[in-house]
Amino acid sequence: MDLTPSKLAYVPFVSVDDMMKIVNHIGAAQMIAEIADYIEADFKRWELFDKTPRVAAHSEEGVIELMPTSDGETYGFKYVNGHPANMARGFQTVTAFGVLARVDNGYPVLLSEMTILTALRTAATSVVAARHLAPKDAKVMAMIGNGAQCEFQALAFHKVLGIEEVRLYDIDPAATAKAARNLENTGLRVVPCKTGEEAISGAQIITTCTADKQYATILTDNMVGSGVHINAIGGDCPGKTELHRDILLRSDIFVEYPPQTRIEGEIQALEADHPVTELWEVITGKAQGRRDARQITLFDSVGFATEDFSALRYVRDQLDRVGAYVQLDMLADPDDPRDLFGMVQRAKGA
Repeated sequence: MDLTPSKLAYVPFVSVDDMMKIVNHIGAAQMIAEIADYIEADFKRWELFDKTPRVAAHSEEGVIELMPTSDGETYGFKYVNGHPANMARGFQTVTAFGVLARVDNGYPVLLSEMTILTALRTAATSVVAARHLAPKDAKVMAMIGNGAQCEFQALAFHKVLGIEEVRLYDIDPAATAKAARNLENTGLRVVPCKTGEEAISGAQIITTCTADKQYATILTDNMVGSGVHINAIGGDCPGKTELHRDILLRSDIFVEYPPQTRIEGEIQALEADHPVTELWEVITGKAQGRRDARQITLFDSVGFATEDFSALRYVRDQLDRVGAYVQLDMLADPDDPRDLFGMVQRAKGA
C-alpha cells in the first residue's frame, strides 16, 4: 500500500454489493472457515488488545452499540444495532458497519459494511469455540431459531467440524422453511422439526439463536442431556437470555470477555462471582476445554470487538484477491496540512 499522505486520503470502502461479491467469489463456507482462522489467531494474542465492554445506548425498541479495540498497530470499531421488532416492520434486526485505522497517524484504512460480515464472523466465532469444546465425533447439530444467522451457522459447522445433519426449529414455520430451502444442495442433511425437543433429539451440538429481547427459556433443564455442547449466541444484551438457569449450573461455561458477558450473556442470570473460563485461555492452552464425554460445555457468546477486528482485518487482506471495493475520497488532504481553509477556498475557483 502506498503510504504517502495523498494516497492515504482515499479509503477502501466495501459496500453491501461488494461484500456479496467477495462472499460469492470465495464461497460462504470457505470464507467463514478463513475468518475463523483469523479470529483464532487474534485470540492467541489476546493480551495485546485493548478491551472494553461495548458502549451501548439502550431504548425500548432495541440497542445501538459501538465495539472498539486495538492491537497497538491497528484500531478497529463496529457500529451495530439490535432491534428485535424490526423484522415485523420490514427492517433487519441487526445492521452494522466497521472501520479499521492506523494507530500511528489515525488514518482509516478500511470502511466496510458489517451486516453480512457480522453474520459470517459470528458463525466463525462459534466454530472456533466448538473446535475446542464440542465432542470430537459430533455429526448432528440442532439449530433453535432459524432467522438471519441460521444458514451461516449450519454452513460453518458443516465446513469446519464435519457436521452432517442440522435439525431446524423456529416458532415461525416460515423461518424454518426458508432455512431449509437455503440449505438445499449444501451437503447437509436438513431436518425441519415441529418442536425444540424434536430438534435436539440426537444432537451433540445445540445452537440457540433467537431474536426476542426477553428472559426466554428456549431450552429447559430436562431437555439437555450430558455430553452436549451448547452454542448459545442469542442472549446478547441485558434482559435477553435463552437458557434455563439450571442448565448453566450443570455446565462448564466459556465466554469471550467476562466484564461484557456478565452484563449481556446467559450468565447475567447467575451470581457475579460464578466461575467461567475465558475462551482465549483454552485456545492458548492455559485452561482446559472439553475434558470428558459426559461434560456439558456452554459457549455463552455475546460477540466481542476483537472478533469484528479479525473479520475486518480479513476483509482488508482480501481486497486485492477479489477487487470488490471502491476508493472513497474521505479525508481532506491540503497541500499544506495547516491550510485547510485555503483548500476549501481554492475549490470554489475550480
